[in-house]
Amino acid sequence: MVNLVPRRDGNVVVYTVLFLFFFQLIREFLGAIYAFGLLGTSIPPEIASIALLLSPLVLLFWPREMKRHTFLALTFIILSSRVIAVLLDTRGRMLLTGVGVAASLVWLPSLLWRCGHEDAQQPQRQLSFGLMIAVLLLILFRVLGGGLDLSTHGPYQLLGWLLAALAAFFVRRQARDQGSGDGSTERAAATFGQLALLALGMTSALILLYFAFTSPNVVARWTGAGYPAVIIALALGVVLFVALGVLHPWAEADMGLLWVLNGLFVLTLVTTVWSHQIRFPGDAGGYPFYAPDISLAQKIPLYLMLLLWPVIFVDFALYAQETVSAQPSLRTLGGAFGLSALYLVLMLFGHVFTTVYDYIPVIGAAFRDRFWLVHLVAGLGLVLPLVAVRRTSLSWKLTPAWGGTLAFLALLTVGAVFITMGQPGDAVPRATLTVLTYNIQQGYSKNGQKSADDQLALMRAADADIIGLQESDTNRIAGGNADLVRYYANALDMYSYYGPTTVAGTFGIALLSKVPIENPRTFYMFSEGEQTAAIEAQITADQETYHIYVTHLGNGGPIVQQEAVVQVVSGKENVILMGDFNFRPDTEQYELTTGVLDDAWLRRWPDGTDDRGAQPSKRIDHFFISSELHVEDVRYIDSPASDHPAVTAILRP
Repeated sequence: MVNLVPRRDGNVVVYTVLFLFFFQLIREFLGAIYAFGLLGTSIPPEIASIALLLSPLVLLFWPREMKRHTFLALTFIILSSRVIAVLLDTRGRMLLTGVGVAASLVWLPSLLWRCGHEDAQQPQRQLSFGLMIAVLLLILFRVLGGGLDLSTHGPYQLLGWLLAALAAFFVRRQARDQGSGDGSTERAAATFGQLALLALGMTSALILLYFAFTSPNVVARWTGAGYPAVIIALALGVVLFVALGVLHPWAEADMGLLWVLNGLFVLTLVTTVWSHQIRFPGDAGGYPFYAPDISLAQKIPLYLMLLLWPVIFVDFALYAQETVSAQPSLRTLGGAFGLSALYLVLMLFGHVFTTVYDYIPVIGAAFRDRFWLVHLVAGLGLVLPLVAVRRTSLSWKLTPAWGGTLAFLALLTVGAVFITMGQPGDAVPRATLTVLTYNIQQGYSKNGQKSADDQLALMRAADADIIGLQESDTNRIAGGNADLVRYYANALDMYSYYGPTTVAGTFGIALLSKVPIENPRTFYMFSEGEQTAAIEAQITADQETYHIYVTHLGNGGPIVQQEAVVQVVSGKENVILMGDFNFRPDTEQYELTTGVLDDAWLRRWPDGTDDRGAQPSKRIDHFFISSELHVEDVRYIDSPASDHPAVTAILRP
């Protein structure tokens, strides 16, 4: 029977911290591996470290039992790897977080084995509750960090050390306190197939939480929905879940209801992603292609999904309880969780491939525009194991105290959203307009280190009125689920438009502005490789309206893509077209563009060299402007904060 009424608060604290650290570790681990691929724009050799995720297989060769000191060692490996890894460079972080994730994936089946064979206090009753608190804390940290995880960033890394110390205290205390229960559980005969299904269900729960719900900004970027609205709906789902658990404890008669809620959750999850998956024209004649407007029918599944998402925790608790009740051997659990670890690896690859398919030989094309399929598989992996659960196992109850804790965290997060939001105001009218374009390389520096704060400092020093960003799509597991656009916009008190939603499979473009962004839209260009897009918007400054465009072309700057861009900008006045075009001044694409617009660099420096001797003849980051605009200055800012220079232009009508 799964009863979510904690009997030992220390267990809840330990499980909360360990689950919280697990999600942070796997996020940093995969993000570091991806960073190496980003630098080389190819499959990096560091990808071999993904084998660490298969760590549960070591239990196949383990003795018949796991000694208490070995189990404690796993716990301390998880705690120490998390707090130390964030202090290291990318390679060190990849290695240490990989070790921490491997320890976490061995820790979970080992804990379930101990619950069934050794631990008289049956701490599996607190396992799901710890998972819930961990997820709500992760959401809160992300909100308080303005798009980044507050506890892994800057001076607030101290939070990680405090949490690790708190967990270590309770772990040591529990090591001395063996409990006084009889350790008996209701034995349920289970085949290896059933145990493998249960492990699949628990792993799918962790996958869905990792992919989306520990960072709700990810869900907002799937759909273009307002971030506060997403957080409010998610929090409301928690409050409703708490009310149900306190006022109407679940029993075996509610098994049918659990099936219905699971079915609705998976249906709304997949529909949310699938309905925002753009159906691109198949030939170049259908471009430029504007993203269709979001209808009310597309919003309904999103908010239903956010109301239903706590069912993930009910499932996790049931699967954990069934596993414990079966009292399987440690080696049997190693086999079951080893298969689920392989499933985890495949799901991670599938998720990343939906963006980088153009760099994956042979099978890459099969993942193009299949973002919805990844979530369908994860959703089915969560629901199907219910067939291995006995009706008599369903017993779900929350005490008012613990339910109140969950509701408080959810409501605190809602308040934090509004406290941390940027406060863009009415910019002071100026005679000139300062514009900046910057390829931020997913927030990494030229040598592959995290560089968000250095990039922010560069933008702040430029004091631009308008900023166009490229390679800004970090709201994916490959980017650590961070929202750099929100982080920069909040810190700079600017309005922002994200551009293409993440389901479109682009590398991300965004527009930031000190004054309101008017009529923002995204259009796409034909691509046989990585998908490309451009932002179109208007900005009114000092009673003058400008047509702003931000883009990032594919490798080599395919001319078919630039033809679509030129088609859109032609015939308009006060045009500012900026971005990473991936073509140089000696190319056909450049000649095509300058037949319609002027190169701002050459308008200011006709001989191609500025007054400081800079001569960026191989430049691929450009400002193109319409002829009626005057150029006061243009500068290339070479900084190690990214692998691209930032470019600023000071313009006036």
